[in-house]
Amino acid sequence: MSVRKDGIKVSGHANYGHDGYDIVCAGVTALTQTLVKSIEDLTDDEIGYEISTGKADIYYENLSGKSKTLVDSFFIGICMIADEFPDNVRIV
Repeated sequence: MSVRKDGIKVSGHANYGHDGYDIVCAGVTALTQTLVKSIEDLTDDEIGYEISTGKADIYYENLSGKSKTLVDSFFIGICMIADEFPDNVRIV
């Protein structure tokens, strides 16, 4: 995963388990999809995103305080996964 000033990019596979059984990948995917849906449903901010198998690109500008809190919460979850599975999740 890479973090930019204007967005977040998640790419690759965790390779922790077989396709469909990779709990690390499933956790990152759930957090990523929840972030997108939460910003869309709980704020007035507009974001762009492209999500496909093994990849998500989220881009934004001028997030509100509420959206920044959602992004911070996303990173708390991602960091917890990265701490538990450092060989499978990398944040740059």
